Amino acid sequence: MIVATAESATTTASHHQLELREISKTFSALDGASVEAIRHVSCDISQGEFISILGPSGCGKSTLLMIIAGLIAPSSGKVLTRGEPVAGVHPDFGIVFQDAVLFPWRNVLTNVELPGEITGMPAAPRAARARELLRLVKLEGFEGKYPHELSGGMQQRVAIARALMLSPSLMLMDEPFGALDALTREEMNLELQRISLEAGQTIVFVTHSIPEAAFLSDRVMVMSGRPSTILEIVSIDSPRPRSIDMMVSDRFGRYVSHMRKLLGGTERPR
Repeated sequence: MIVATAESATTTASHHQLELREISKTFSALDGASVEAIRHVSCDISQGEFISILGPSGCGKSTLLMIIAGLIAPSSGKVLTRGEPVAGVHPDFGIVFQDAVLFPWRNVLTNVELPGEITGMPAAPRAARARELLRLVKLEGFEGKYPHELSGGMQQRVAIARALMLSPSLMLMDEPFGALDALTREEMNLELQRISLEAGQTIVFVTHSIPEAAFLSDRVMVMSGRPSTILEIVSIDSPRPRSIDMMVSDRFGRYVSHMRKLLGGTERPR
């Protein structure tokens, strides 16, 4: 078992694509009370790394991802990408949500093209890029279909292709497979692993599934309940690509057991 605390995970800044520095977030409730969602989260993420944010439901995982994305401002601390502060939505970040959020009046091809259309990419290279991405996510031949004609897993593949349209160096994924059945989710895990390796993006992936985090990730940021802090950053010492057979190995079982014990504990770091 190879594990690291947030502090020991720090490496030299020249290798960091993303740096989280003492991120905290407190919300004001309707009754005027303060709700501390995230407390002092720090982590460095390298180019090409797949890192999952794992924690119980409602612990602030999605809030942390939205802070990284620049959609929510932290109460304190900062997010840096390649040494520069993230202020607002970053053009080099792609985002995939739990719901595919496809436009029902657009077909698959034009849904994928949308980011290029918004940024003024000319029609011919835009369509060519979208077709290339649909091949990547194995949806070639579905360009003219509409979202209601697709399964949930296929819709998420379209959403992933759309997020890749502008070739972002960082992909942020908020429980993208949470609404899928177990078999489809397993298939999508294999597909995401393949896509991430072929496309070379850095991925920050939110999940509350311990096996999913262990299967997909280079490292797993295990978060406590609210206020959410890093319990441990667990390194998954297994080369990628990984097969589903890995999930029945003793080593995989030890990772899952270790993270389950972390999440089952009652103590939190101060």
